[in-house]
Amino acid sequence: MKLLHILRALLCIVPLSLSSAYAVDEDLAPENATGRQTNIASNAYPSLVVTANPLATRVGLSILQQGGSAADAAVAIQAMLTLVEPQSSGIGGGAFLLYWDQAENKLTALDGRETAPLAADEKLFYRNKEPMRWVDALVGGRSVGTPGVLKMLELAHTKHGKLPWKPLFKDAIVQAEKGFKVSPRLHKLIASGINPGLNRYPEARNYFYAEDGSPLPVGFLRKNPALASSLKLIAQQGSSAFYQGALGKQIVARIQEIKDNPGLLSSRDLAQYQAIERTPICQPYKTYKVCGFPPPTSGGVTVLQILTLLEHTDYSALPPQSPLAKHLFTQASRLAYADRGRYLADSDFVDVPVEGLLNADYIQQRATLIQSTQDAGTIAPGQPEGMNSAWRDDQSPELPSTSHFVVVDQWGNAASMTSSIEMAFGSTLMVGGFLLNNQLTDFSFTPEKQGQLIANRVQPGKRPRSSMSPFMVFDAEGNLYAAVGSPGGSRIINYVAESLLMMLNTDLPLQQAINTPHVSNRNGITELEAGTAAEQLAEPLGNMGHEIKIRDLNSGLHAFRRTDNGLWESGVDNRREGLALGE
Repeated sequence: MKLLHILRALLCIVPLSLSSAYAVDEDLAPENATGRQTNIASNAYPSLVVTANPLATRVGLSILQQGGSAADAAVAIQAMLTLVEPQSSGIGGGAFLLYWDQAENKLTALDGRETAPLAADEKLFYRNKEPMRWVDALVGGRSVGTPGVLKMLELAHTKHGKLPWKPLFKDAIVQAEKGFKVSPRLHKLIASGINPGLNRYPEARNYFYAEDGSPLPVGFLRKNPALASSLKLIAQQGSSAFYQGALGKQIVARIQEIKDNPGLLSSRDLAQYQAIERTPICQPYKTYKVCGFPPPTSGGVTVLQILTLLEHTDYSALPPQSPLAKHLFTQASRLAYADRGRYLADSDFVDVPVEGLLNADYIQQRATLIQSTQDAGTIAPGQPEGMNSAWRDDQSPELPSTSHFVVVDQWGNAASMTSSIEMAFGSTLMVGGFLLNNQLTDFSFTPEKQGQLIANRVQPGKRPRSSMSPFMVFDAEGNLYAAVGSPGGSRIINYVAESLLMMLNTDLPLQQAINTPHVSNRNGITELEAGTAAEQLAEPLGNMGHEIKIRDLNSGLHAFRRTDNGLWESGVDNRREGLALGE
């Protein structure tokens, strides 16, 4: 068996040329960088909340102080983020939630990913017998998948909530009625024109721009009575108001009536949507057990591959910011992203070789491809046990605009949740005061390549592959140790893997670990975070054969970790507007 893995690994040294779709993926980012802020770390016990927006953090902590669980707080946080961080997530999108139940000593994975309409087929994004340009597919109804976050949160609340459903929406409703001040980040993202369709349709144009057509200024008091009304319905009627009631009818009507790019989502799609409870995937790393989310997200498998590949190198003996350590990180990333592009997709529709991809012998033999001082160039996917040899590499740009938060409550229950509407401002269709996602563009636009099918092609009811990577870490005794996740498109995997490596290999304060300058490689160029010490790696990595690009790498990492004295220590990414609060 080991000899077979060695032969398979050696076959994968041959470089692959980058497809045009992948080249697009290398250059685009889901949200523009909008500067850095100074974050103050919070050490607290027994409760801690870390989110991307101060109002969302405060409402989460308030729910915990009222006797709510981490699941209750997650509902309230997402409702508030829908209002105050509309560019990144909301009830018109989807999410993945890792939830730790302390009393049951059990970790569960709740899947609220969007689904393709039942009327869709593998050529959803074709026009005139050719794949559409991503920018043309993005805006309008065609890209909207069945939103899943509300169903998933309702499932989490049913299983793990302690407070009634209705009051969890109160703060977001009040805030929507009285208004919130437009933040510097929201203003800059509107002004940047990052989403070409934001001023195309009247609802979003009137909401995000002033009467003279200029972007809403910083500090503008933006009220959202439509969202307040939507949240009142959901609070009173549960998710049925969204999936079977008046809100659902509004969503379907808006998607289907858009003349320039109508969609296929129907009332049947909404009524039949189900959130799914899945089994987390866990791997040992040093003395820890590291757990992530299974497919349809690629984040769990790919991050775990990076960590375990590095255990077969000298990484842990090197200074983590040294050129050699970063070189090894990029090589492990190349290998993991190569497998991701070939094999990762919705496991309810295709056979994903998760066990094979994480098999110890397979990882060990793939690690033989890592050269200690020379960049390998683009690497081919491996041949794990259980693979489908007929699959071809994915052709999806995947640019989720996303938010991540973590919560731990007084009982030790915890949530690590990544939520998204895909590109910044999603499809730009606005219904009931919230934006609808464009998650279907996470599918491969082409169903096949060279006559062979792509695993992540569009199929009716299928969930598009994601890179969202909520993680939790447990110590040698099985106690909850840490939780982390990030937005950032397909670079999420690199951001989370970097942070886990810093958290588990150094004694840096968590805040410093989270703010570490980014280095990213998705089996292409090596990207170094602009304006940081990472730029100093350009020459030494270049000398090792890396093709270098210095650019903004805009994560939004939020994390907590248990300290030696039993407190929860926060990490708040200074690249966004987050806040940590606890007691």
